[in-house]
Amino acid sequence: MIPIIEISGTKYLLFEKRSNKLRRQPGEICFPGGKLEPGESLQECAVRETVEELQILPTQIEVLGPGDIYLSPFNLMIHPYIGVIKDYQDTFGTDEVDEIIKVPLDFFREHPPEKYESKLVHQLPEDFPYEWIQGGREYPWAKGSHDILFYRYENWTIWGMTALMLKSAVDLMKAYEII
Repeated sequence: MIPIIEISGTKYLLFEKRSNKLRRQPGEICFPGGKLEPGESLQECAVRETVEELQILPTQIEVLGPGDIYLSPFNLMIHPYIGVIKDYQDTFGTDEVDEIIKVPLDFFREHPPEKYESKLVHQLPEDFPYEWIQGGREYPWAKGSHDILFYRYENWTIWGMTALMLKSAVDLMKAYEII
């Protein structure tokens, strides 16, 4: 979920600093989210994870719509949703979250991310059957790259998958005048 809150007439995006106790990506800045459970829709998953991590009620979330699907070069697919959280009181579950971070939405509208290109390396196993393909060891493999985005706000760095989803969501909000 890409959560939007309003404070004194100003819209903010709400981020989580992941707990340092977590195995994957401890201490990084992210949006609420998690794995799809059997029988639930993608939107239901986004709402459930947001409710669990922010310790709010489902009725506090107004889902505005889906964001762009994110496919990582590391076999990960994320289906974000953009939503407004009403009457948020700075609550969160400490099992997964160390801190809540609020950044004015206008900051992202006015400051494009810094972008760095990462080259994807094609590495085959030693027992790869080159003899099965035309060209064998000289096959002209496709080359690729992956953009890594960074937003820096005050002492925070929002980067990687979160920054890619963030840029896409802000672009969608502008294009569709969602907020």
